[in-house]
Amino acid sequence: MTEAQVTEQRIGPDKQVTLHFALNLENGDVVDSTFDKKPATFKVGDGNLLPGFEAALFGLKAGDKRTLQVEPEHGFGQPNPQNVQVMPRSQFEGMELSDGLLVIFNDAANTELPGVVKAFDDNQVTIDFNHPLAGKTLNFQVEIIEVKPA
Repeated sequence: MTEAQVTEQRIGPDKQVTLHFALNLENGDVVDSTFDKKPATFKVGDGNLLPGFEAALFGLKAGDKRTLQVEPEHGFGQPNPQNVQVMPRSQFEGMELSDGLLVIFNDAANTELPGVVKAFDDNQVTIDFNHPLAGKTLNFQVEIIEVKPA
């Protein structure tokens, strides 16, 4: 391959991508970033990036820098009211609860399920199992470093 062909590789199926990225909330708060670390590498379709984030990168090539807006439907989805559970306070015996506290539960298959305390009193505790970024529009800042066949 000539040098020109290598630089024209564009992000799409069957490509491996190395990039720097930052994920920010609309208010500017940084959720995650690699700009101060080593860049991330993933293969399109390997599940490391949500499909909506991957699709937003399609067509970009090495050297491209973009800030893309990812709506909840293409990111972490909308919050599901069924993912908010009310549990008896007795299940939290000896725990000091606070609003926003992250609690890890294990389901029947022993898979860890993180939940966030939304409310509590002497009788019950309300836990939100929605992803913390559900319902949020995110700014996805990327700098593509390399695109090559996977």
